Amino acid sequence: MAINKLTKAALAALSYPELDVRKTYKINRKIQRLIHPPIALTCTIEKTSFQAEDGFYVPARIFTPKNLARKAVLLFFHGGGWVVGDVDSYTATCASLAESTKSRVIALDYRLAPEFAFPYAVNDSYSALCQVEKAFGKPIVIGDSAGGNIAAVVCQMARDRGGPPVRAQILIYPATFHDHTETSPFASVKKFGEGFLLTAKRICEYMDLYVQDKRNLSNPYFAPLLAEDLSNLPPVLLITAECDPLRDEGEEYARRLWLAKTPVQTFRIEDALHGFFSLPATFEQVKKCHRLIDLFLNETCDDTKLDTLERDDT
Repeated sequence: MAINKLTKAALAALSYPELDVRKTYKINRKIQRLIHPPIALTCTIEKTSFQAEDGFYVPARIFTPKNLARKAVLLFFHGGGWVVGDVDSYTATCASLAESTKSRVIALDYRLAPEFAFPYAVNDSYSALCQVEKAFGKPIVIGDSAGGNIAAVVCQMARDRGGPPVRAQILIYPATFHDHTETSPFASVKKFGEGFLLTAKRICEYMDLYVQDKRNLSNPYFAPLLAEDLSNLPPVLLITAECDPLRDEGEEYARRLWLAKTPVQTFRIEDALHGFFSLPATFEQVKKCHRLIDLFLNETCDDTKLDTLERDDT
């Protein structure tokens, strides 16, 4: 594997002493809110919320692109290790996704650990999924990293609970397994667990905050790769990053889906680091990811395209 000069420069620029996220997560949240980039007004953004099973109203935002051409909506779950990240820090990401796919994107601010440990995030997300389906029809679920984990999990929950129907799932470098220590069965944890931005140590710290009852480490609604049955799930697009400790578990999840006869496409983005999907849409790796998503939507959701007359009326 040869890492290109841009990736090497990014690694050098982002190298810093790693602090324990279990002690710094509140500061990390504030930093993410401060540094999210401004966006061009390529879509309208409106606030909404969805009621969780405990009565809490989970905030969300709806991104509607000016070039809207699909009826189906993308329900987006952000990354951040279930501990950091929010819709504010993903505003540019969601806006560019909406524009590139010509689709409405609904981004959910699910509750974060450690204040709200597992299973709050997945329960919030499943509740939102049910309400989005009622309001907009069968959605496509999508997420990156911890959000990819949530997207995979809510599809399993929907199958196990008899609904709601989900049109497709798009998983971007998802976390699917429960072990990122030296005992991990996946080579990418060892190969990229240090010096490639997201470290194995950091993953373990995030999971320690998220899964506070350690009996849940074997729960497939936390680690979807542990599910005994991966059949009868919506079609999957799974995208991994080459230089990512989570790479191999994501690709193993795709393999297991294929063995279970769930339709799945998987792609590895060369030279990419974990988190690349949050980069500006001008980066080639992000452009490639958007192209793959748009092609997948064309193949799996072609019946949801608006015709010209209907577009003119929106």
